[in-house]
Amino acid sequence: MYSHAALFKKAEELLAKRIKEGDPLAYFLKGQLYFEEGWYADAFIQFEKIKDTDFQAMYQLGVIHYDGLGTKEDPEKGVEYMEKIINSTSPKARHLKYAAAYNLGRAYFEGYGVKHSAEEAERLWLIAADHGNPKASVKAQSTLGMLYSTTNPKDLKKAFFWHSEACGNGSLESQGVLGVMYLHGQGIHQNTKAALECLKEAAERGSVYAQGHLVEYYYKRKMYATAATSAKRVAENDNVDLLAKITDCLPVYIAKGVAMATFYYARCLQYGLGMQQDQAAAKKYYSRVSLGGPPNLFLEHKILSETLHLNP
Repeated sequence: MYSHAALFKKAEELLAKRIKEGDPLAYFLKGQLYFEEGWYADAFIQFEKIKDTDFQAMYQLGVIHYDGLGTKEDPEKGVEYMEKIINSTSPKARHLKYAAAYNLGRAYFEGYGVKHSAEEAERLWLIAADHGNPKASVKAQSTLGMLYSTTNPKDLKKAFFWHSEACGNGSLESQGVLGVMYLHGQGIHQNTKAALECLKEAAERGSVYAQGHLVEYYYKRKMYATAATSAKRVAENDNVDLLAKITDCLPVYIAKGVAMATFYYARCLQYGLGMQQDQAAAKKYYSRVSLGGPPNLFLEHKILSETLHLNP
């Protein structure tokens, strides 16, 4: 058995040996080792050495500059590197183009490092989504689903299409949203069976958003014991950022799921539905629901206003 520190040191030594032997890939791998450990300043130094010959290093430098990881935040430089990757004709940049297009689209949507343009963001996301190609950016496919549900006017059929593509390619976020769309007939004919299949599977995979909507479903159908049990478990989630990191779901979706579960758990406590009545506990849980009631059932612009993080 080896400790993490011992394994890290061994990997560092092996990569140093490969660099000494002239292995060009070892430079990037050493930088990536530091990056994944959160040693961003060391990763920056390593990537800087090879950025002109290694597109993966250039991509990671774009991430580092944009988010200010181990160096001064420089979103313009981050955007510059993403554009270089997108515009490159080198075969070595091909596998990075989808991720770079997705990230650049987010930059345009946020107007951070570049002038805001929702139209340019949409164009770049469509490139990154590549008609639902599973090898393209699944994040872009899911984000397009969100975009078309927030435009004025909304285009829920397009939103449903892109969430379906993303879900089919493994997106947990979109699977939960699809369940809600099926449940309420948004962009597709209402289908309770399909809704529950999506919501239950997404909930089992860790979607707090889906878990919150299932709580509401059980409560409204007077399945109070099931609603109360599920709601209590979801309401105990108090670290949204950690859950976002674990599940790769947007914090606002997670917060919405927690808020829904907390509200309905408070209702069960207040009226003794499916559990013993406890007015004091009900008051405590009501106080946690910042919206003062069940959150809106569908998407809102805030979803696309999350802080941008340039991840592959």
